[in-house]
Amino acid sequence: MGRGQKRNKLLVPQASQALYNFKYEIASELGVGQQIQGDYWGNVSSRDCGAVGGNMVRKMIAFAESQMQSNPQAITGQPLIGNTN
Repeated sequence: MGRGQKRNKLLVPQASQALYNFKYEIASELGVGQQIQGDYWGNVSSRDCGAVGGNMVRKMIAFAESQMQSNPQAITGQPLIGNTN
């Protein structure tokens, strides 16, 4: 998909830089960071790029789940069904 065809919109535009930094942090954790030249990911295999994205999603889901356990109203804005607290 070309650069001009991007349809995904961030709900919080300020999150763009945080996601960018998060992507490079995960790449470094997986040992892929050395293959990236500036912003060019062409030397990184598709498998490794997928691993970076997959690990990003895994960590974001784990974070959201931990937030929901500690404070369900922070995510949903509503108490959980059956929760009398």
